[in-house]
Amino acid sequence: MDGVSVELVPEELTREDSALDDVWVTVVWNDPVNLMSYVTYVFRSYFGYSEQKATTLMLEVHEQGRSAVSSGNREKMEIDVQAMHSFGLWATMQRSGAGTD
Repeated sequence: MDGVSVELVPEELTREDSALDDVWVTVVWNDPVNLMSYVTYVFRSYFGYSEQKATTLMLEVHEQGRSAVSSGNREKMEIDVQAMHSFGLWATMQRSGAGTD
């Protein structure tokens, strides 16, 4: 019986760990305040994106109203969202694929 309980504990921990390790995304939303050049600058300076990638993401924000600009674990996305706020951008985070269920 001890073998059974030992097997259940790691299995439960694995499920909890995988829930914490789900992929999350930082979403930047369009706003009427920030210039497109500034948004591109933020993406280049904070994320280290190339001019081309930063411009592509900025255009998604501008034309589609939002863009997923980074992905990773929840804790990292919380940091990225706070960083976007510190630059004056409107950002949120969500589980990757949220709304596709």
